[in-house]
Amino acid sequence: MVETWNPGPTATVAGETIDRLRAALNRALRGKTGVVEQVIACLLARGHLLLEDLPGLGKTTLAKALAAAVGGTFARVQCTPDLLPGDVTGFSVFNQKTREFEFQPGPVFADVLLADEINRTTPRTQSALLEAMAERQATVDNVCRTLAPTFFVVATQNPVEHHGTYPLPEAQLDRFAMKLSVGYPDRADEIDLLAAAIGDPAGGAARATALGAGELAGLQERVARVAVQPNVRAYLVDLGRATRAHPKVALGLSPRGLLTWQRVAQAWAFLRGRPFVTPDDVQEVAGPVLGVRLGLGANEAGAVIHHLLETVAVPV
Repeated sequence: MVETWNPGPTATVAGETIDRLRAALNRALRGKTGVVEQVIACLLARGHLLLEDLPGLGKTTLAKALAAAVGGTFARVQCTPDLLPGDVTGFSVFNQKTREFEFQPGPVFADVLLADEINRTTPRTQSALLEAMAERQATVDNVCRTLAPTFFVVATQNPVEHHGTYPLPEAQLDRFAMKLSVGYPDRADEIDLLAAAIGDPAGGAARATALGAGELAGLQERVARVAVQPNVRAYLVDLGRATRAHPKVALGLSPRGLLTWQRVAQAWAFLRGRPFVTPDDVQEVAGPVLGVRLGLGANEAGAVIHHLLETVAVPV
């Protein structure tokens, strides 16, 4: 007898919440349902997102829509060579009236932070995000300050222009859960985009709120409880070890990368309405999770990932 899983009332409510979030993001980023689904998975896995694409394809729109949809605050940092770490984390200023130093919080204290063209700022400033992304805290003037538990970074970079850029080091890349490309919309979606902009240049649909207070944290807690059976965990480890042995990969997947891959697979299973992870979930999120870690170009990374999924034995 095959045991089936029937979602209860709690699962139904969660599904309705996710549907509201999907609808809000799909209104902001037209014709990119697949990208939206992966963005939601990254958010629910408590990861961070790297968008590598050409300018003008909706990366900023997506980040703003996401912040509005989860009911959080949005901050944007335009990364330039003269940007300082204090411009990201915040700094203390002396108050002449109180004769005391007062802390002025930086943009990392928002719920959603857009680091636009992150590879155009210096490694020193890039490193200011390391602690915030990994531990959701920022240490300024020897004082550790806690960030929002749902703090989410969306960083962008242009894959074409390399003049005056500082490539992200492996330690920084490993802080991102996924790397995605938005891509150009279809012809029909571009026509709809032009039509929707008439009379509403600010894009009112992109400011829709989908989640109430605490709902995102609740969803993230439920994702963390999605079951991963021992054979699926072993499959993940075998895939990770295979990246370290692959001749084209200079730096294989780290244990932190494996943990991130598992969390994203849990989120993907949750979005599919299941309380457990299958090997299919692991495979479906392999591209964006490994693409940010293998240190290869998009085409070469895709070929390596395909080879890994074809050669590593899948558990029954």
